[in-house]
Amino acid sequence: MPHAKRRHFLAGGAALLAPLALPARHTRAQSQAPIRIGVLADFSGPYRDTSGPTALACAAQAARDLDLSARGIAVEMLQGDHQNKPDVALAMARQWIDQGGVDMICEVNNSAIAFAIAGLVQEKNKVQVNTGALSAALTGERCSANTVHWTADTWMLANTVGRATVRNGGDSWFLIVADYAFGHQMERDLRRFVENSGGQVTGSARFPFPGTTDFASYLVQAQRSRAKVVGLLMAGTDMVNCIKQAREFGVTQRGTRLAGTPMFVTDIHSLGLETAQGLLLSEAFYWDLNDRTRRFTERVKPHVGGNWPNQEHAGTYSGVLHYLKAVSDMGVAAARASGADLVNRMKAMPTDDDCFGPGTLRQDGRKLHPSYLFEVKAPGESRGPWDYYKLQGTVSAEEAFRPLSEGGCPLVKR
Repeated sequence: MPHAKRRHFLAGGAALLAPLALPARHTRAQSQAPIRIGVLADFSGPYRDTSGPTALACAAQAARDLDLSARGIAVEMLQGDHQNKPDVALAMARQWIDQGGVDMICEVNNSAIAFAIAGLVQEKNKVQVNTGALSAALTGERCSANTVHWTADTWMLANTVGRATVRNGGDSWFLIVADYAFGHQMERDLRRFVENSGGQVTGSARFPFPGTTDFASYLVQAQRSRAKVVGLLMAGTDMVNCIKQAREFGVTQRGTRLAGTPMFVTDIHSLGLETAQGLLLSEAFYWDLNDRTRRFTERVKPHVGGNWPNQEHAGTYSGVLHYLKAVSDMGVAAARASGADLVNRMKAMPTDDDCFGPGTLRQDGRKLHPSYLFEVKAPGESRGPWDYYKLQGTVSAEEAFRPLSEGGCPLVKR
């Protein structure tokens, strides 16, 4: 049986507790079923730090910050470890919906699983707020009226990192690719942006996911290619292990650069600046970007156990917050009755939060906000804990993501 835990959380509560006693001021919430959110993530595998417990904490922070208790709306959260296995994830999600009354599933952080959950929530007329899986097909040919896509996707990452790196002289690439849906989509998107910018991909190698810990053979292929840039199309502990081994093999000694797509501030923390310095990466959120991102980070820090939020965690906060705003706008009964109607309401409302600022949710389900190109600081440039990034460029919300007309989403009106 897949690992799952139930957490009872009221939007006015001080913490995520199980169970949480109802104060007198919450008695109105007892007259109607709570909104139930399932945080489906990697709690034990290679993406634990980039996803998992901190994503759960950020989802809870959204409910705390919005505080719907005055409207009698209670929020209950469940956490589930999908183990990066689509069959495990689908069985858990189906049980959540059929037996647990779950209304919305968020995070997910695995594209193959996100596709499976998209089919399930469409079948059951529930909602997926995908904040972790990255395949751009989720808002393209495989878009759904019941799924929205937050944070980042393969098109955005390839657009931000690929173009900028070629423009700065990195015009030949070798790609090391996680062999599942995300990696395949990332490879297609990055190859297109590199080639359209005047560069070339000289070769690629796919490694089995999950379960690979030894990247030696793939790094040897990268060295033999003599490419100026080695693109690492992976995440979590895979990314950390591959970069460490690349340094050990001397991959960067002849001027070759490493580009992580995707890569997160949590990965840099695991690597340390001595190893990670000079890496190029894109995130849509950084804790020290502005006053609002710093305020959000201060609020959530007591709940994340020292694992500061990355863009995926921030996306979970933002997506859950906007979902709950739409629930409040529609009312619980209407929101629970139709996930498709709830998603339409989310699309009709402007987004705004401390992680991404003002934004919009497009017709195809794509959340729009700026993306940023960062370079990892050298150890001597860091001023304190988690001070890891130098901002190298900003791509506007209008330019960061694939144009609506090019995605092939059947929801888009011609």
